[in-house]
Amino acid sequence: MALVSVVSSCNSSKFSLSTKGNGMEAETRNAASALEVERKQVCINGTRKSLAFPLMAAALVALSPFSVHAVSLAQTMDVQRGARLFGSACIGCHDTGGNVIQPGATLFRKDLQRNGVETEEEIYKLTYFGKGRMPGFGENCTPRGQCTFGPRLQDDEIKILAEFVKLQADQEWPKIEGIKN
Repeated sequence: MALVSVVSSCNSSKFSLSTKGNGMEAETRNAASALEVERKQVCINGTRKSLAFPLMAAALVALSPFSVHAVSLAQTMDVQRGARLFGSACIGCHDTGGNVIQPGATLFRKDLQRNGVETEEEIYKLTYFGKGRMPGFGENCTPRGQCTFGPRLQDDEIKILAEFVKLQADQEWPKIEGIKN
């Protein structure tokens, strides 16, 4: 765990920041030097008063390994899982976000919007129940003729898949590891 200290005095116009113990001292020093704030001195009873400390503390928390890396790891895991699900259930028709069966029903944002599928929830429903030539993949998909004859997906898998498709559509389907583009 990192120990962080911010040192400020009435005789100086800058903060100094040091960390110990997390193996990320250089990264934190680089972030601290980028965030080093010069400010006017206001001293009351020998104590400096300004907004620089709260702002620097907020920036340090935002850049800390606990907030940035934990979220990034979870997002990366969901994207990779979404990519694997997409690769096993969707890529046959929707390679790189396209649609080999029905060209006007791609997974690109403009086509999704034109077809009234703009949110993760709408992508979830479409994936679960299907529509037109698109089969449904939900465990309780009905009517039977609208549903895939292949393996069904669980609710949480369809949710991750919908998140993945929405993310990819918003980014115009960039190449990511886990699916062939």
